[in-house]
Amino acid sequence: MLSLYPTPNATSLSSPTSFSPRSTRFRMSHGSLPPLPENRIVLSVGTVVVDFLAAVASYPNPDDKIRTTSLKVQGGGNAGNALICAARLGLSPRLISKVANDTQGRGILEELQADGVDTSSVVVSEEGNSPFTYIIVDNETKTRTCIHTPGYPPMIPSDLSQTSLSSALDGARVLYLDGRIHETALLVAQEAARKNVPILVEGERIREGLDDLLKLADYAICSAKFPQAWTEAASVPSALVSILVRLPKIKFVIVTLGEDGCIMLERSVDEAPQTEEMDVDSLLELLKQRKDDNIAIPTCVSSPLTKLRANGVGTVCGRLFVGTAEKVPPSELQDTTGAGDSFIGAVLYAICSNMPPEKMLPFAAQVAATCCRAFGARTGLPHRTDARLASFLS
Repeated sequence: MLSLYPTPNATSLSSPTSFSPRSTRFRMSHGSLPPLPENRIVLSVGTVVVDFLAAVASYPNPDDKIRTTSLKVQGGGNAGNALICAARLGLSPRLISKVANDTQGRGILEELQADGVDTSSVVVSEEGNSPFTYIIVDNETKTRTCIHTPGYPPMIPSDLSQTSLSSALDGARVLYLDGRIHETALLVAQEAARKNVPILVEGERIREGLDDLLKLADYAICSAKFPQAWTEAASVPSALVSILVRLPKIKFVIVTLGEDGCIMLERSVDEAPQTEEMDVDSLLELLKQRKDDNIAIPTCVSSPLTKLRANGVGTVCGRLFVGTAEKVPPSELQDTTGAGDSFIGAVLYAICSNMPPEKMLPFAAQVAATCCRAFGARTGLPHRTDARLASFLS
């Protein structure tokens, strides 16, 4: 939605790395789709921004002067991207956030509304500036570098009236917190917990107030480095055990690993008398050996119910899952911006649909892979009718 934002002159450049998903995507007929979840209202508290994306042939050295190969201006932010993904999959998202009443803020809201996100609980400040992010996309390494400028004034709990809070949570199936605007997020999470609304918390990096949110979480999705950074465990599998030991309310934790897929640890409340105890690192290696690397589409392998041991941490009874990522051909891989957000959006759909983990992880990986086939976090987000999702939704 380039027309919603003030854009530099470079937007007139040709954009060989982007495409219009609406014009190039094969779609399923609605008759072949499963019914939508009965309760599909999801609420999020988090940031929404404007992304200024510049693709370059390769990342510049200090003092270099280079040209972009393409440029895009569109809405972004973890919460905004995840909710637009959820909306395109058929959910009914609501957002609590804050923007300024400037050109960028108005564009942010218009883009969200156009995709079906309810922004009635977004606070609009008459002063200050809306948040924005410069993103440099390296065409050579297929990586991106983000430079973020926060919005001002920041959102505080008193910005959210009790009426808005009650209305936003009314009928919600799940609450998603991206870890930002933590004081307001905590207020909403506490009310959600009182109403027995499940809470999904994102652990992207260690942030102020995140520990308080995690204590209320039913589900957690983490970036690759977060589990060990937060727990100081010796390995990722041990860190996942540590998270479940330290946070007894958590039902499952997922760590996303980019092209290496993901790992999920699901807690079991029922421990059979003869449940085998096993070192979690050893179990992970066994599961990796069961992966079929010749399969291009996302898959999942899982352990039986096991008493998982992490040295120096403790034990937890549950199941370990290894999910693979789609092997996207290099010629189709455009931009990884927003891949993690789209994964979360798909998990929100899976929670609303009561998908089992064996189905949820490949589905979320496929949604993320589809996102990576276009320039920008939202351009390639698939709709529910996208044929590439057919086998994962059936």
